[in-house]
Amino acid sequence: MRKSSIALAACVASGMAHAQTSVTLYGVIDTGIEYINRVATVPATLPQGATGPSVGVNPVGPRIGMINQSGLSASRWGLRGVEGLGGGLKASFVLESGFNSDTGIFTGNSAGFNRQAYIALGNDAWGKVALGKVFSSLTDAVVNFSPNRFSPAYEPAVWLVGVDYKPSNSIKYTGRFGDLYASAHYSFGAGAPATSLSAGGAGLTNGGNGEIPGSHRDDTAYGASLMYLGQTFGASIAYDQWNPSVVVGQTARIRKAYIGASYSDGPLKLTGGYRWGNQTYANGNVALRDDFWFAGASYKVTPALDLQLGYYYSNIKKMNLSGATGVAINPANPQQVSFVADYALSKRTDIYLSTTWAHNGSLGNDGAFTLYLFNYAQPPGGKNMVGVATGIRHVF
Repeated sequence: MRKSSIALAACVASGMAHAQTSVTLYGVIDTGIEYINRVATVPATLPQGATGPSVGVNPVGPRIGMINQSGLSASRWGLRGVEGLGGGLKASFVLESGFNSDTGIFTGNSAGFNRQAYIALGNDAWGKVALGKVFSSLTDAVVNFSPNRFSPAYEPAVWLVGVDYKPSNSIKYTGRFGDLYASAHYSFGAGAPATSLSAGGAGLTNGGNGEIPGSHRDDTAYGASLMYLGQTFGASIAYDQWNPSVVVGQTARIRKAYIGASYSDGPLKLTGGYRWGNQTYANGNVALRDDFWFAGASYKVTPALDLQLGYYYSNIKKMNLSGATGVAINPANPQQVSFVADYALSKRTDIYLSTTWAHNGSLGNDGAFTLYLFNYAQPPGGKNMVGVATGIRHVF
């Protein structure tokens, strides 16, 4: 897809070659209207002694309105640039902001370039090294295999990759070798959003930026992934760890391991994957231990009409929302089915219908461990939740 770009001629000192720099403005605007059959209000903090996933508060009921954080793609705009330095070496940068298209505010009321902000150096032979705010290696491994293509409205993507999926203060390597992709990152302070898991005891995270004198491990994160993308078969594997802290020098551990695969045959694509997760408080008590499975199929009915079907299942073995001193329970396992019909009006603009049903949990597994990013709090005692959304997306 062709992007709007501005070419800038950079002239250097006498006796040196001229370098060509390109800067590209790009983005996505995705806005829709949704209906949720029964949803609670997101609590400001978890209730004292909370032990299960049903932690929404009154008022409870159906909701009709604009989609909180877009439907199929997160609304965003950005700038990317690249300069050839000679001998195949390139300098590049990305500055990218996510925003809520219904209100125009930055996503999560966060900083301006809240999705990506990095500078990189590399070439086509060995890859590139980036410094700044980047997407995690686990996110790289998952995006091409998620059934609904990481749609922010209803897919449990944040539950899958974790709230540290775009760590700050990072150094990251990415490389492509034919159909094989490699990625690895290390963050000196992930700076992920804070959770409310402090009720009843020491919390799990505080959203700090790390880099604390004498406590270099606080809020650090790291991971790596390998991905193969052939014409017919694809596969990926990844590991991710985040060490958040509430008290200086006392780090929790959030670990995830993932494997996924895909098969394509003409207009049909099948995907599936598994993610192991283990989150523990600083004292070693379990906050969340789960196994997450997903499977999906997409079919290109016509060049314009694309259908996507996804199934997601979480086996929650232990969950403790009451803090480090709480007792872990084994709640009912959430599962979800999502369907998307996407129709392209042009190469840049499409309209869509998205519908989903969740059992024993919220849409997208939204809740305390995903920071209620999508405002889908499960009603107390609720078993099922249904969502329907229709919208329009434009890519520029």
